[in-house]
Amino acid sequence: MTAPVPTELDATGRKNMQQLIQLRWIAVLGQIGTILVADLVFHVALPVHYMLAVLAGLVAFNGLSMLRLKWVRREVSNGELFLALLVDVVTFTLQLCLSGGATNPFIFLYLLQVVLAAVLLEAWSTWLIVLVTAVGFVWLEFAGRPLTLPPDYERGPFSLYIQGMLICFVLNAVLLVIFISRITRNRRERDERLAALRQRAAEEEHIVRMGLLASGAAHELGTPLSTLAVILGDWRHMPVFKGDPDLDQEIAEMQAQVQRCKSIVSGILLSAGEARGESSAETTVHAFLDDIVNEWRRTRPVEDFAYYNEFGEDVDIASDSAIKQSLHNMLDNALEASRRRVVLTARRREEELVLTVSDDGPGFSDAMLSRLGRPYQSTKGRAGSGLGLFLVVNVARTLGGGLEARNRPQGGAEVTLSLPLDSLMLEDAQQGDP
Repeated sequence: MTAPVPTELDATGRKNMQQLIQLRWIAVLGQIGTILVADLVFHVALPVHYMLAVLAGLVAFNGLSMLRLKWVRREVSNGELFLALLVDVVTFTLQLCLSGGATNPFIFLYLLQVVLAAVLLEAWSTWLIVLVTAVGFVWLEFAGRPLTLPPDYERGPFSLYIQGMLICFVLNAVLLVIFISRITRNRRERDERLAALRQRAAEEEHIVRMGLLASGAAHELGTPLSTLAVILGDWRHMPVFKGDPDLDQEIAEMQAQVQRCKSIVSGILLSAGEARGESSAETTVHAFLDDIVNEWRRTRPVEDFAYYNEFGEDVDIASDSAIKQSLHNMLDNALEASRRRVVLTARRREEELVLTVSDDGPGFSDAMLSRLGRPYQSTKGRAGSGLGLFLVVNVARTLGGGLEARNRPQGGAEVTLSLPLDSLMLEDAQQGDP
């Protein structure tokens, strides 16, 4: 049986590229509007055809950037973000060169590119953007085509140059607030994903340590249990024990408990993949669940237990000791918490096996529900308790399923384990082998 391997894609670079694409569309529309207003309203002589040609190139580049995000699923690298910002700086420099050079009041939009580079890029590429913008500024002082604007600084707020600087400042401030906020949110989401991955890695490392400990203990327990089984078998044939029915019954009970301990040890080794010559056996959903329920009933002091199999048409699956132990953990927790009654319901939800265990106990506290599945979170107050649901959560996650818990309106708790049927099938069945 194979389990789906979860993948975590850090989409921060893709989201940041989307922000740059949106900003570029805003820049295109803004430049078109500025060119039209300057030409038609203020009658400023501009090389409109050349400026529109530069904008056409920027539109084409933005279209290619959108196609890259749509068709290429890999993460956007620092180099790609640097290239995108470099194209923006170069096209902006060309537009300034055609519209006044360093005398254009919109030249301070260079600061927008520098700030975005500082937020988005690695240090080396950020300083390259700073260098390119500085070189562009100096180049514009010599190569820019001056605008035929009247020297009207004395008009104060009515001066075209002062109004242009005001518009430049407002654009810088508004765009920086909007896009830096979005980029910061992207980074915060990335940090949250990384924190979740670190937590998951720590939990899986904890499980590995527990597995090694359990496997080692199982190996160590095998010999003394076998010795006890042999001694008890010899005792039962001794006349002093055979002649006393009470002693004979107690020895039989001891043999049954030793056999149960050996079964538990075998199950641990099977889960660790160390059972000699054993592998996942083919079974069905109904047979697998029936065996689990019958064994649990037989080995626990159950008074009122109900099992409802509403799965429907049977499906071939592999017998998995991890799922068996998970269901035992859920039933054991319900038995300890219940006043009297424990209920197990099995049903099918599309392509999932859904197992629901409910009891009539006090239910979960709000704090327990918020920390469901974390190790050593338990209301039992015993050292080492709280690992049952932790293991169930990790088994479910490994198989691509999930675990949910809630308090029932009528009282008691309800825990639901959902498992994809594909993850329960034998490898041959998944691959479609005959």
